[in-house]
Amino acid sequence: MSLKPKEVNFDVTWKKLSITIKNVLQMDPVRHDVWTECFSDVYSLCVAFPESLAEKLYDEVKQLLSDHVANLYNQVSAAGEESILIIYHTHWMQFNKGAKYLDSLFSYLNVQHIQKQRFSEADQKYGHITMDINEQHMEIGELAFEIWKEEFIKLLKERLVLVLLSCIKADRLNKGLVAPVHIVKGVILSFVEVCNFKKKNTYVLYESVFEELLLQQTAEFYRGESIALLQELTPSQYMTRVIARKEEEKMRCAKFLPPSCHVKLEKKVHVELVEKHMTMLHGECGKLVAGERVEDLANMYVLLKPIKDALKPLVSCIQEHIKQQGLQAVHQLSGENMATQFVENLLAVHAKYSGLVAEMFNRDHQFQEALHRAFESVVNSKMSRNFPKSPEIIAKYCDTLLKKSTKGLSEGEVDDKLTHCITIFKYVEDKDVFQKFYSRHLAKRLIHQQSVSMDLEESMINKLKSACGYEFTSKLHRMFTDMTLSESQNQKFSEFLKDNKLSLDTNFAINILQAGAWPLGTTSLGFSMALPLELEKPLQYFEKFYHSSFNGRKLTWLHHLSQGELKCCFTSRTYIITMVSYHVVIMLLFQKTDSMKLSELTEATKFTSDGFSRFLQPLLDSKLLVTDSKELTDDSVISLNLKYSNKRFKFRIAMAQVKEQQQQEVAAAHSSVEEDRKMYLQAAIVRIMKTRKLARHTDLVQEVISQSKGRFAPQVPMIKKCIELLLDKQYIERSNSNHDEYKYVA
Repeated sequence: MSLKPKEVNFDVTWKKLSITIKNVLQMDPVRHDVWTECFSDVYSLCVAFPESLAEKLYDEVKQLLSDHVANLYNQVSAAGEESILIIYHTHWMQFNKGAKYLDSLFSYLNVQHIQKQRFSEADQKYGHITMDINEQHMEIGELAFEIWKEEFIKLLKERLVLVLLSCIKADRLNKGLVAPVHIVKGVILSFVEVCNFKKKNTYVLYESVFEELLLQQTAEFYRGESIALLQELTPSQYMTRVIARKEEEKMRCAKFLPPSCHVKLEKKVHVELVEKHMTMLHGECGKLVAGERVEDLANMYVLLKPIKDALKPLVSCIQEHIKQQGLQAVHQLSGENMATQFVENLLAVHAKYSGLVAEMFNRDHQFQEALHRAFESVVNSKMSRNFPKSPEIIAKYCDTLLKKSTKGLSEGEVDDKLTHCITIFKYVEDKDVFQKFYSRHLAKRLIHQQSVSMDLEESMINKLKSACGYEFTSKLHRMFTDMTLSESQNQKFSEFLKDNKLSLDTNFAINILQAGAWPLGTTSLGFSMALPLELEKPLQYFEKFYHSSFNGRKLTWLHHLSQGELKCCFTSRTYIITMVSYHVVIMLLFQKTDSMKLSELTEATKFTSDGFSRFLQPLLDSKLLVTDSKELTDDSVISLNLKYSNKRFKFRIAMAQVKEQQQQEVAAAHSSVEEDRKMYLQAAIVRIMKTRKLARHTDLVQEVISQSKGRFAPQVPMIKKCIELLLDKQYIERSNSNHDEYKYVA
């Protein structure tokens, strides 16, 4: 084929070309050589000499397409309602394919003639165009679809849409359709596909012709159905039916409609079935939560989730219910295992509702936050005046697990329980109170060697460090360090005795504890005592050794925390008894005599009469010592029980704490916490002011609360008091320009 322009007889060429165009539109077979020749004819007409015939060609193609569409319209419009969709769909599928083939056939006309004459978007928007935009030529494919839209769909739309809507309604009512599903969907999609050649607003025809009416019909249908269902069903049954209906509608969207309509239609269904009945649904929340009706609550969540703020009443009910269940689980606990009951009951409640939140509400953050707030309220609530606070109870629970007295549990099981305990501990506001009591229990376990496992002790401290940071556990780590260093010092002391050729009559081991790391006072009972030679001698030697190694350090002996092992041979059987130092001092007085008067014992030990009786009573209760009178007086004779017998040859005699003493220790711990808080708050205030230099009172208070909340919940009056103390100490001062503003003093 020659590409050189030449004269062309338009009528002859168009006659051949029009036959091929009609065959293509009717999807009749076209021979390959004829198709190729048509490409040449289009080219020849476009570059014809002496004048291009492209414009005339365009007009003839447009007229042919218009005539063809008019013919098809007449055929479809004559059909009855029961067959109109089938006939329309058949003609559309043919025309759709044919139009695309024609667009390819006239590609040269599209590119070299039509596209070059088109205005760009910038020209249309900003250029000086005198020609009407609507008069611009379209590419042949777009032209074909435009003619179909204007001369077919817009003329027949009322009938088509009416039948389509009746089909969708019939599907909702499970009635038979007038046409197969694929034909109904094909007709609906034709409203979209006819605009496919447009780069923008592909769905504009579909939305205006069909979607608006569909949404309107959908709203009316489900509005009526919701009223009928509410009269017929219970709220529980209604929710189940609505979820099923929504799922059906979702499948119906996929079956009939383009993706752009899915969200809109599902939203319309949700509005009619759910949003307009929110009052009824919210009214059921309390009953469902109180009855813990899992399936109904899950359905309620599914229905309310898509609506903004609709879950709030349900979240509030869940939070209050969990709170009440938690309080009920720890209400009126008593007995020695109160701490175990408290923690394990709360863990059971937490595990139950954590599972329900995951199952019913798909771990929705709103419900997880409700669970968190509910447990914060329970854990930090004040049960009663005589009921210990939760930090104290949780510390006691940890002590129970970590003591050697724990029976029937492996180390792995104990570690699991401690891990679960951290779950409850994280809800504690006053973590510093827990720290104080935990450190006291830990100190007693380490000093008296009562820990079930040092690995478990370190594991627990690591758990606390993960939850609260290194600063929270720094003193606890130092306590472990002291115990390790004490072992090393005892070995060096043994070498010191050998080097200096000194001997002891007893086996002697000592723990050297830093005063700043251990929560111990110099005495717990306020009693002093006279040490016998057997104990005095080792202490003197050790002080000599220690001061030779650490010049300037002071040792303070904590006899109330010391204990010893006595080998008792005054009966037919030998016993090894572990007892506190006060008991050791008393028992050593009976090495040279079997009996002594109470006054003589008091004089020898330097105890007061009241204090001595408290130390003596456990020995009398254990039957190691006996007395000749029911009531102790200065003349009462205390004797060794030479007939003493016990099934165990090795055992411990503990010194029972009186209730008043326990209360004093608890009060002292809380008092210590208050003092620590004051120092912590003052340090926080100075730290903040050093950074900011200038701060308003309210901003400073809020910043202090923010920095302290990980350790405890500070009260505003206490913060104000600390600010006043720092003003007096001249760490900060009031601003000259604003009395409500503070300035850091460098």
